[in-house]
Amino acid sequence: MTATDADFSRWDWEDPDSLNPLMESFTATLAEAESVRPIALAPPYDAASLAGLGITGVEFAAFKTAHPAGLAADLVGVHSPDATTEPGGIYRIDDESYFVQLDISQPLPFADAAVGWVYAEHLIEHVPLPVAVRWLREVHRILVPGGRLRLTTPDLGKYVEGYLAGEKFFARHRRRVDLGIGVAPPMPARNAFMFNQIFYLYGHKWLYDQAELEYVLTQAGFEPAAIEPCSYRCGADAEIANLDQMFRNDETLYLEVVR
Repeated sequence: MTATDADFSRWDWEDPDSLNPLMESFTATLAEAESVRPIALAPPYDAASLAGLGITGVEFAAFKTAHPAGLAADLVGVHSPDATTEPGGIYRIDDESYFVQLDISQPLPFADAAVGWVYAEHLIEHVPLPVAVRWLREVHRILVPGGRLRLTTPDLGKYVEGYLAGEKFFARHRRRVDLGIGVAPPMPARNAFMFNQIFYLYGHKWLYDQAELEYVLTQAGFEPAAIEPCSYRCGADAEIANLDQMFRNDETLYLEVVR
């Protein structure tokens, strides 16, 4: 990430609304590419058309995916000096990865049983609970039988335990955030602030512990017995689990579920 001196001077951890435009400007920078080339396919994308591109699954909330057979997807479009993505279309980004711009509050542009896996890191907490359930129903629909969803989100349980246990968890997490963002002033070293920020910063709409995440998954049609608690970069498929980012692993809840 980069920021101007003016951006840095306006950063106020205690005013969540003031941070939104700054975070949006950082996102726009991350969405820059050298080339954006449309692919001659039309939605809904089925398994055969995706396989023709070498795509087996979707990583949500990503402009590029490290999975060699992945399709990145995000609400924000990717842009180059000459082109900008449009919602629903698949694009080749920098001749090295595929991307689709989509809104998870809307029906996904994929046919039934179109993909073998779905990955979403720190996405579900950014939408209200009914939207989360509708999106997960769509994920259930587009997965093949036996397909796998890996879902991660900030763990409310870890925050509660950290608050009750004292400073250790929050101090460690502050250091990670300070290093990860790099352009912001240090987070306030107050336990009440650290507990509040997970609710009110970053555009979060609903927080989860394991039971709450299992609830929305079952509401979306996944079987309770198919839900598997996991840990950082540990899962049934190493290529999917390795998409986990180290920056977030201290605060994160990891679950996988088979369709």
